Amino acid sequence: MLKRLISKLKKSPTAESSVEVIPRKSHGISRTQISENALKVLYRLQKSGFEAHLVGGGVRDLLLGQEPKDFDIATDAKPEQVHKLFRNSRLIGRRFRLVHVVFGRDVIEVATFRGSHDNAQGKQESKQNESGMLLRDNVYGSIDEDAIRRDFTINALYYNTKDFSVRSYEGGIQDIYNASIRMIGDPETRYREDPVRMLRAVRFAGKLGFDIDKKTDAPIRQLAPLLQDIPAARLFEEALKLFMAGHAHSTFELLQTRDLFKQLFPQTQAAIDNDSFYRDMVIQALKNSDLRISQGKSLTPAFLLSVFLWPCMLERAKQLQNEIPAGPAMQQAAQEVISKQQQSTSIPKRFVFPMRDIWDLQHRLVKRLPKSIDSIYGHERFRAAYDFILLREEVGEDLDGTGQWWTVYQKDNPREYVPRPRKRYNKRGGNRSGDRKPRRRPES
Repeated sequence: MLKRLISKLKKSPTAESSVEVIPRKSHGISRTQISENALKVLYRLQKSGFEAHLVGGGVRDLLLGQEPKDFDIATDAKPEQVHKLFRNSRLIGRRFRLVHVVFGRDVIEVATFRGSHDNAQGKQESKQNESGMLLRDNVYGSIDEDAIRRDFTINALYYNTKDFSVRSYEGGIQDIYNASIRMIGDPETRYREDPVRMLRAVRFAGKLGFDIDKKTDAPIRQLAPLLQDIPAARLFEEALKLFMAGHAHSTFELLQTRDLFKQLFPQTQAAIDNDSFYRDMVIQALKNSDLRISQGKSLTPAFLLSVFLWPCMLERAKQLQNEIPAGPAMQQAAQEVISKQQQSTSIPKRFVFPMRDIWDLQHRLVKRLPKSIDSIYGHERFRAAYDFILLREEVGEDLDGTGQWWTVYQKDNPREYVPRPRKRYNKRGGNRSGDRKPRRRPES
């Protein structure tokens, strides 16, 4: 279908223009492939007199015969107007104002057409720092202006449910056919506007199996340090997109060759540069993760993060063991490594706690003390910690047959896992059940 579409475009006398309008008969997108909630948003916007299109990655993936993960919408309605139309919506963002229309767990992102910054009226609409990064990007315009403001040509695609046509800007359809990631505009300028675009280029290349255009690729390694200016919370979200989509290994290799992984996980990069075993461990973990996702199995970010930071924690613990015992050294090393990582990509507590549990269980799994076997097996992180042991052995670490021992133990002792309640105390000293934490009697 896509090849037939491209052949028709090549015959078109307007194929070299900046926009191609592709009629329904020349592409394979059907409304039945679009989520019901996205269609609801599109139809309500159009019924209210606004222009609205399905845009970007959703259109691209449909043209490639893939199932989109998200459906985003672009409109000429201002964010406040969109918010007024949908009770189930919320305004988000300050740098780039958007509306999220919420249907349970399904979130439809609605963005207003962006315009040229030459038309900005004050710092509330447009603001840049000294390096050229956009600190405020709320200048609105037309669909044609919006297309030029998008990052890559393969995302400058708009599907119109009124006539079922696709508008392709800057040769986006051609680049899909050529499997090419190409920046709209001057790559260096666009990366300086938003350094995260460098990560997006790599993510799309890894996900789609496309090549990054030479001009688009050329500035990345030099400009990679600009990512240090991006908020750590935003980089964490980008890291999840890079490594949790089923293409983690290929994406990792692309990041490595462009000096980008170092910006996300500087401690890990230093560790894998100094020890090939650690590098092998990270690569094998990424391959295993991709396999799990391809098999439809669940994957928690905490596991991958625990693998990324394990080498750093071990190396720091070795240094501390010259001053304090091994146990406390491991605890302090874990705290230091996680704290330092938060400066690059902030890790939420909901992942920090499981990471610490996985690490803490490693020694107990290897020791296999008879009195602790049952408590280890009943631990809520047992399975993740056990998988971690298997990973360590898979890349050649000698753990005295620990993985096999626990594999046999689970077969001989099958049971349904029931997590044990864990008491956590609030600021007043009470736990979740309302009990008070016992107070220590003052020393006389």
